[in-house]
Amino acid sequence: MTINELLKTLATGQTLSNVYVILGQADYFQRRLKQGFKQQVPAEEQTMNFASYDMDTVPLAVALDDAMAAPFFGERRVVCIDNPQFLTGETKKQKVEHDIDSLQKYLESPMPSTVLVLFAPYDKLDARKKVTKQLKKVATMVEINQFSERDVRQFVTDQLKQDGYTMEPAALNDLIQRTDADLTLIMSELPKLELYTLPEKTITQAAISGLVTQTLTQNVFDLVDRVLAKNTAGAVTLYRELLQAKEEPLKINAILQGQFRLLIQTKVLAKQGYSQGKLASILKVHPYRIKLALQTHRRFQLTDLNRAYLGLFRVEKQMKSTTMDPELLFSLFMTQFAGTAA
Repeated sequence: MTINELLKTLATGQTLSNVYVILGQADYFQRRLKQGFKQQVPAEEQTMNFASYDMDTVPLAVALDDAMAAPFFGERRVVCIDNPQFLTGETKKQKVEHDIDSLQKYLESPMPSTVLVLFAPYDKLDARKKVTKQLKKVATMVEINQFSERDVRQFVTDQLKQDGYTMEPAALNDLIQRTDADLTLIMSELPKLELYTLPEKTITQAAISGLVTQTLTQNVFDLVDRVLAKNTAGAVTLYRELLQAKEEPLKINAILQGQFRLLIQTKVLAKQGYSQGKLASILKVHPYRIKLALQTHRRFQLTDLNRAYLGLFRVEKQMKSTTMDPELLFSLFMTQFAGTAA
């Protein structure tokens, strides 16, 4: 089942399956779907017939006991299970012991009056596990993993149309850029933008520029461009602005290193003929970031990318081992990389 089909099912109150698995890390849809499932229970019954259990802190048996109970003065009970790490191949030991066999037994004969929903914020489940195989036989599987830029644009456009608004093409481009095509972040910005543009109901590029702050990652993209252009003054100025905005120096440096690593990987793999979609899959990076990396790496030599990456690695070591001012360290890095006097 697709995300749109499930949203339609929840909105129209059609007959629900008894077990769902919501797979993927799109926070916006995780929250929206949970609210949709909650609304399948009348408001006056939700205290008794709706519950959500986090497997990081609550044993699975507690959630299943609830799922096996009959609705309290109602027709339907909805039980949500969050963070079922036991369905993945992750080896990190959980704080809570879970009785997986009891879930397998439940799946053999799910409670007819209960809708059990497992919210799995992961890229994939461990297909080798018996419980996963059983879920795939019994449950309705809905994947909400990262969306392409095209999907994000379409969803935002559809949402605006539903709300009675329009957005200038240039404004949508700017919104996508400032939010790194993060649908969750975009949807959190829309109410503010819609309120600001009343009564015209047309969201302009000026509204985006004035109301939507660039993410740290997007600011770092701009910083990368200035570094590679060997624009020492511009790079140091932007770095200082990030520090003034209370961004942590080590965090800035880590994201910078990560972006240069991505540019190096993209350049090497693209030369071998890998497509944008294949690169996103191999490198496990949002397709929008791959798009930006492809646009950037072609303008620069691999030697420069390597020099910048190694230089930032040395900056990180100095940040951790000395008390030197981070801005000074970055300025020295830029001076050396650009080959010009400060």
